[in-house]
Amino acid sequence: MTEKLQIYRWQGITAQGTPIHGQSSERSPALLRTALRKRGIRPANIERVRSGLWHQRTALGTQELGQFSRQLSTLISSGVALLQALEAIAQSTSNPALLSLLDAIRTDIGAGCSLADALRRHPRYFDTLYCNLIAAAEQAGTLESVLEQVASLQEKRQALRARLKKAMTYPLIVLLTGLGVSSLLLLQVVPQFETMFSGFGAELPAFTRQVIGLSNWLGQYVGGLLVLALGGGWALRRAYQQQPGFQRWCLRSALKLPIAGALLSNAALARFARTLSTSYAAGVPLVEALGPVAAACGNPLYEQAVLRVRNDLASGQSLSLALAGSDLFPRLMQQMCAIGETAGTLDDMLARVASHYESAIERSLDNLASLLEPLIVLILGLLVGSLVIAMYLPIFQLGSVI
Repeated sequence: MTEKLQIYRWQGITAQGTPIHGQSSERSPALLRTALRKRGIRPANIERVRSGLWHQRTALGTQELGQFSRQLSTLISSGVALLQALEAIAQSTSNPALLSLLDAIRTDIGAGCSLADALRRHPRYFDTLYCNLIAAAEQAGTLESVLEQVASLQEKRQALRARLKKAMTYPLIVLLTGLGVSSLLLLQVVPQFETMFSGFGAELPAFTRQVIGLSNWLGQYVGGLLVLALGGGWALRRAYQQQPGFQRWCLRSALKLPIAGALLSNAALARFARTLSTSYAAGVPLVEALGPVAAACGNPLYEQAVLRVRNDLASGQSLSLALAGSDLFPRLMQQMCAIGETAGTLDDMLARVASHYESAIERSLDNLASLLEPLIVLILGLLVGSLVIAMYLPIFQLGSVI
């Protein structure tokens, strides 16, 4: 079994004889010693950091990494040297994981590595796209502008991800709350009414009998239903992760949904266009950029399509013709790319396409919210209202029973 990453506090001496210390994540002290020696550090003492319950989670999120990119961009643009900029960021944060990461990056750069090479040693935090952009910027001498573009790209991707998550989470929570209230009424309230109705000495309305029957059935099989729901959810998730055919079917079915399908499609197209625009503007060749850009789409269906586009580009086709070979890329994107290739402004055209689809996402989210809010209220009203009417219907008829 693979060992989990642990946080270690270490002390050592650089090749120049300077004492140095820091924190690093590794699976064992032996692997950490090997990693430190590769960085030109002779380890003297390694000690595991035993965190309490509140400090067990030390991983960096997209928000912290986005702030790091923005701070580094601002400091470099202000004329601060790279090592001094990293030191300033380290002094302004209290996140132990970020401190450990910054310490490792500073050590690698001090040992002669470029910023891109130092970042590549931490693939857990910096993906291939990020490192390729930094490498191209260092070669072209445009690190300041590319860092600004990378920071903006991360912020846009984070904002888009947060907006999509919020749009999907709110209806789900409300629906689950409504189902929970309805289940509570069926399992707890309806049986009490049934006991009260049994003394009426008259036949109950058909609707009330059906609700009582549903309550009895649910009370008898609620355990099995929960196990079936959890097991079915787990099986579907496992099939989605391990069966490519089933995954593609689910994704294509989702793209055919009325509003959600357009939302998912526009989100993938916006990520593709925005990321490719940033990469191309930074000087990364199209064929080389499309690999990391495919992973940034956030949709396996579009990821496979982008990889096919890369193969077509490698065989000599233009980007617009390669996009035309897939039905996932609309005509508008193909035309804008063709104009950009002809005029030599492909990065600008891709940025315009990204802005177009980001605006379309905003409109889709607004439409989805305006559609779901009354629909959810209607569903909850029907669920709870039907149960209340079913329980009080015999009481309304009590006069005729007496």
